[in-house]
Amino acid sequence: MQDCKTEARLPEGMAGLAKGLAILEAFSPRRRRLTITEAAEVSGTSRASARRCLLTLAELGYLDFDGKYFRPQARLLALSSGYSGSRSLPEIAQPFLVSARNRLNESISLAVLDGQSALFVARAEAERLVTTGIQLGTRIDLYCSATGRVLLGGWPDDRVADYLDETEITARTRHSLVKKAALRDAVKQARANGYATTDQELEIGLRSIAVPVFDGRGNVVAAMSASASSARVTISQMVNTFVPALRASADGLGRIA
Repeated sequence: MQDCKTEARLPEGMAGLAKGLAILEAFSPRRRRLTITEAAEVSGTSRASARRCLLTLAELGYLDFDGKYFRPQARLLALSSGYSGSRSLPEIAQPFLVSARNRLNESISLAVLDGQSALFVARAEAERLVTTGIQLGTRIDLYCSATGRVLLGGWPDDRVADYLDETEITARTRHSLVKKAALRDAVKQARANGYATTDQELEIGLRSIAVPVFDGRGNVVAAMSASASSARVTISQMVNTFVPALRASADGLGRIA
């Protein structure tokens, strides 16, 4: 449980803050309301801690409580103002995402490394929507996505190997790579090719492709990606058509990010 680990690592006050933040992060586009029990399970805290955090957040106006479910309130937006109020990466990236979207007529996303997950921080939606479950704030495991493999490609091989050894690998579909040797090879290939693809590994009928965004020192700071229906486009077509558009936008972003 996160409770025990947090308390062992942080003083009591800071542990309480960490639990409160974990509770807030439990909400997502797919989890717009949570009971106390659900919040405890998703955040990895005890039910008692989750209850205290939820009630405190509701009292402060960050959550609404109807007697059973807690729901985020508009006051939560104030927490992001320090990040989004300046020239943040998402703000800088938006014109480049729009440019790639207009060239491909596909939704384009930008993700950054957040611990051992890829966190989606910017997105340009296309009129032709593909149901990917990806929205702003979505987190996804690094090993199972094109975006994550591109971000992993910025790590040295030994760090990638340590990450895979410490991570529980689960299959999302029958096409998912689950063997660690195959995943290590996929990361190496992404690094060598300058892009990564997944073919129905996250969702049946969905193909994805991602390219790295490099800073001025050549470090991978983000991943730019697109997804499309497998009925409309092959992996070969994505490589030939999507990569040049994504690469152009990613390079433009990297020069000023």
